[in-house]
Amino acid sequence: MLILFLEWLQSLGVKVPFAFTYFSTRMILAAATALVLTIFLGPRFIKKLYELKIGQPIRSMEEVPLLAQLHGKKKDTPTMGGILILFSMAISLLLWMDLQSAFTWILAFTTLVLGLLGGIDDYLKLRHKNSKGLKSRKKMGIQVCFSALIALYLLVPSISHVLSGQKFCRPPIAKEQVVEGKKIITTTLSMQQYEQQFYIPFFKDPLFRFPIWLAFLFFIFVITGASNAVNLTDGLDGLAAGCLIMASLVLALFAFLSNHIDLARYLNILYIEGSGEIGVYLFAMAGAALGFLWYNGYPAQVFMGDTGSLSLGGILGVSAVCLRREVILAIAGGIFVAEALSVILQVLSYRYRHKKRVFLCAPLHHHFEYKGWPETKVVIRFWILSLLLAMCAVASLKLQ
Repeated sequence: MLILFLEWLQSLGVKVPFAFTYFSTRMILAAATALVLTIFLGPRFIKKLYELKIGQPIRSMEEVPLLAQLHGKKKDTPTMGGILILFSMAISLLLWMDLQSAFTWILAFTTLVLGLLGGIDDYLKLRHKNSKGLKSRKKMGIQVCFSALIALYLLVPSISHVLSGQKFCRPPIAKEQVVEGKKIITTTLSMQQYEQQFYIPFFKDPLFRFPIWLAFLFFIFVITGASNAVNLTDGLDGLAAGCLIMASLVLALFAFLSNHIDLARYLNILYIEGSGEIGVYLFAMAGAALGFLWYNGYPAQVFMGDTGSLSLGGILGVSAVCLRREVILAIAGGIFVAEALSVILQVLSYRYRHKKRVFLCAPLHHHFEYKGWPETKVVIRFWILSLLLAMCAVASLKLQ
C-alpha cells in the first residue's frame, strides 16, 4: 500500500526517498513491523484466548499414556495463536508489499485459504472436546484442491492471463543468462515455461523439463506436503516456529537474489521478475514467527494451532514452487521432512507389519521424548539441525 502512496506522491512532484522502493529495505521493514506487532499485541491476544477458554486438546491417556503424562500440564494453554501471526503479517504486508504483484496475490490467497482451513479444524477440536477436528480425508482433499488451483494458475497461460489482466497483477517472466566470453546470451521465459523446469542445488542448469501433467502433480505434492509437514512439526513449545524462521529466511534469500539480474547471472541462478515480493512476504512471516516465539517458547503461553501451521507451511510450499526451489526447501526444511516421513513410516509399519512400530511415538520429536530427552533439549537440538541444514542450502549458491 505504501508503494502506491509513494508513487502517487512522486506523480505530484514530491521527492520521495528511493530506499523505500528497494526490495531489501522493504524486506527488513516487513520483518520488523511483523515482529513488533506480534510482541505488542501478544498479551492482549493471549488474555482474550484465556477468557474464551480456547485450551489446547491433549492426546488421551488411553491413546499415548506417556505423552499424555508429559504434556498434561499444557491442557489449558490456549491455541489458535496462528491468528496472531497471520494478523501481524497482514498488517505488515499491506504496508510494505507491492499490491500489483502476482506473487503478492498468490501468497495472500494461500494464507487466506489455508488459514481458514486450519481455523475451522481448530474450532471443531475446541467445540467438541473429543473431536479430532476435520476428518483427515476432508482436510487433505481441500488442501489438494487448493494446490491444484495454484498449479493451474502457474502452468496454464489462459488461466493466468484471464485472472491477471495486462497491467494489474501481470504474470512474471524469467530470464536465463549464459555468459560466452564477453557476450551475455539472455533467453526470456514465460511463467509457464520456467515453471516446468526442475532445478536442483549445486547445478546451474535445470535437470530436466517437466511434462505439464507431471509438473501439475509435483506442485500439488510440494504445497500439500509442506503444509502438512509443518503441521506435524508443531508439537513442542517453539519447535515449529523456530524451524519456520530458518526455512523462510533461506527461501527469502533465494527470492531476493533471483530478483536481481546481475546477481542472478553471477550466481548462475534463474532471474525471476518481481520475485523480491516473495522475499518481502517471507521476511514478514519470519518476523511474525520470531515475535510469536516470544510467547511460544518453553513454557508456552500460547500454541500456534492448525490455523498457523497449515497456512505457514503452505506459504513455504507455494514460495518454493514459484521460485523453482523445491529441493532447497526440502534441505532448509529438513526437520519438517523428517517429521513427516516419521509419521508415514510409522503408519505404514503399523498397518503392514502386524502393528509393529518403527518409532516409540510419532512424529519424530515425540520419539525422543519417549527416550527420556527433556522437551527443551529436543527443541534446541532440532533448531541446531535446522540451522545446519539452512547453511547447507545457502552454500549451494556458491557451489554450482
